[in-house]
Amino acid sequence: MGAGIAHAFLLAGSSVRVVERDQDAANTAGDRIRASLEQSIQRGSTTEPLTELIDRLSLATRVEEFSDAALVVEAVPEELALKRDALRRVEAVLPAGAALASNTSSMSIDALADELARPGRFLGLHFFNPVPASQLVEIVLGTSTDAALAADAIGWVEAIGKTPVTVHDAPGFASSRLGVALGLEAIRMLEEGVASAEDIDAAMTLGYKHPVGPLRLTDLVGLDVRLGIAEYLHVRLGPRFEPPALLRRLVAEGTLGRKSGQGFYTWADE
Repeated sequence: MGAGIAHAFLLAGSSVRVVERDQDAANTAGDRIRASLEQSIQRGSTTEPLTELIDRLSLATRVEEFSDAALVVEAVPEELALKRDALRRVEAVLPAGAALASNTSSMSIDALADELARPGRFLGLHFFNPVPASQLVEIVLGTSTDAALAADAIGWVEAIGKTPVTVHDAPGFASSRLGVALGLEAIRMLEEGVASAEDIDAAMTLGYKHPVGPLRLTDLVGLDVRLGIAEYLHVRLGPRFEPPALLRRLVAEGTLGRKSGQGFYTWADE
């Protein structure tokens, strides 16, 4: 997700700095961003030469590299303690007027802001996977988010060629709450033998014009990511978000979707 977000801002003309946990991760992120930029050039999404795009990208391993940033988007895994730690460390080096955002897909913006010194300069910017192809960004406003920052966020999202929707802080926001509910029911149907994964997905893509079926989308997002979101929503919203046993079993086995090569579909050749 971080690489995809960096790609979107680079195409919009921004200078982007990616900070990863170590040099290997930074190199991997750089390779991924370069490959996605090359694909954008091939598709005609930009006429800017690759060399100029890459010149605006820098890779680092220390949060101090954000000391002159105007906006930082946190995109670490969906673990509350991990996100809080990352956000605290980044905020400590940011200029006073800079904006800080989380790409969380479900966690409370107010809960993430609890330990921040400037909660008014914090909000959610929930991008969707894959970022280059997705048109939506969910702007999530916390109780303390400044009105001026909320207005600025709409402008940033529009500037990178995407459509903003604004929601107030609630478990799962709007998109994850609805999307996870559909995905979990699809997994239950598969678990109960109602239909195959292909036929369940076809029912939604052909019958309801969804661009991708809920099981294929779960593979793209990652079964472990979907499980983490479902567990969080289960705690906050009750039994309708209880993860199916099939989802728990597949994650325990390391069957995580596209990133592991196998999920509800086989991804070895994709």
